[in-house]
Amino acid sequence: MGFFGKEIRNIGNATRNYNDFWDWFLTKEKDFYEIIKNHDHIESGFFDIISPKLKQINQGYYFLVGMYDDSTVELIITVDGEIKNIVFAEEIVDASPVLERWKFTALKPEMDAAHGIQMDGLEFTGENILFYPNESEGYPDEIDITFVYEGLIPGNKESVVKGICVFLDNFLGELNFATQIDTFNIISKEEAKKELIPVIKLKDFLAWREREFTEKYKNVKNIDDEEQFSVLEASLQNGLPLIATVNTSLLTYDAKASYPWISVIRMQYEGRSNNGLPENDDHERLNEIEEKIINKLKVEEGHLYIGHESADNLRECYFASKDFRDPSRVIPKIIVEHPEYEISLEIYKDKYWQSFERYTI
Repeated sequence: MGFFGKEIRNIGNATRNYNDFWDWFLTKEKDFYEIIKNHDHIESGFFDIISPKLKQINQGYYFLVGMYDDSTVELIITVDGEIKNIVFAEEIVDASPVLERWKFTALKPEMDAAHGIQMDGLEFTGENILFYPNESEGYPDEIDITFVYEGLIPGNKESVVKGICVFLDNFLGELNFATQIDTFNIISKEEAKKELIPVIKLKDFLAWREREFTEKYKNVKNIDDEEQFSVLEASLQNGLPLIATVNTSLLTYDAKASYPWISVIRMQYEGRSNNGLPENDDHERLNEIEEKIINKLKVEEGHLYIGHESADNLRECYFASKDFRDPSRVIPKIIVEHPEYEISLEIYKDKYWQSFERYTI
């Protein structure tokens, strides 16, 4: 039997209580097992019942369910590659009970290349997808991959991109696809400029690059304790002022790639009467929120505060981290404590802090 999937939308920032969820699940697991095993009204008998319970825990969950073998149901908690939600899929599965007839998995696992997929009338397999790595001048640690699909034509580019992404998500596994490749593009075989490598060798290539990266930065020097913040001013295209406070001493750090995960906290405020900049009261409250995050994401635990900028009714705060899991846990909790502002979080990978090059020009 194949796997069946369900997306959970519009969840909000609920309090997470994994044990309560699993205690409830234990009261239903026998019925759920029979429904999945017999493929009997899965939508109404399983999806529609479990979805509201997961909604109470965290946003961004998806799930897949199917028979792992003849007697075991597998429930996969996935986040569709969203970096800031990965840790919560891992946590809920870590808290799961051991049940004889169930297997609980965090994130879509990697599969053999023989398990191709079909999408929009196209087939994506380990035989018709190839790749080659690109070298980025000035960015030697960047993992930039060109994928080549033999059946790519101008009319099916969108379907090919979607299909290759789904194939890689399955082939590499959700965590690896989301974290190991920095940038990629997809071209036809006629556009290829280098020797083509079968995609089945991609795992070995990425593992080698990961080992090389780890070895390179394992003895990197510590960040200097002295911070040097500079106040920078500019104007937006609409003429409104922009003011940034940036730790310029960090921007010359020669091992930025060891802190590749960038967190951006966006806080909206009312600044129409102050040319888009925060009034004094907002300025103080926004600084307090920022200080809470700084106190939680400590330097000694692998996090760096880059600075912030304010313009056009928006404050953006920036952090760089060795890993994405702590920011994923810490920042949403602080966001919930401040409903007076509309606050959002984005986490992405930027090994060379290209996002901040505007402060050094």
